[in-house]
Amino acid sequence: MWKDFKAFAFKGNIVDMAIGVIIGTAFGKIVSSLVNDMLMPVIGVLLGGIDLNDLVFHYHDTEVKYGAFLQTVVDFFIVAFSIFLFIKGIGKFKRKQEEAKPAEPPAPSREETLLAEIRDLLKQR
Repeated sequence: MWKDFKAFAFKGNIVDMAIGVIIGTAFGKIVSSLVNDMLMPVIGVLLGGIDLNDLVFHYHDTEVKYGAFLQTVVDFFIVAFSIFLFIKGIGKFKRKQEEAKPAEPPAPSREETLLAEIRDLLKQR
């Protein structure tokens, strides 16, 4: 059982996934800082100094904090857009790398190889 676990745990896909999760977590912190520390203060100034988290609706003895919900929705869209731009940039980078590689001519088919041999034999006569 230990051998099977080691084979599973150290497969390339599992290690790649673990690295992806770690990088994704770090990227999430960067995007969260972008949203909370840079974009939301600017949006608050543009909205006249309103902090969405402070928006509350009182109904009897209950507080409905719809501002926090709106803040979370805005955060989600900013994070989703940031990830979209990041993935798009990676795709563009990969395409440039693929275009830079010279295209190798395809290997001749079996028929082409046989025809070339026949041609060479006819030239020898």
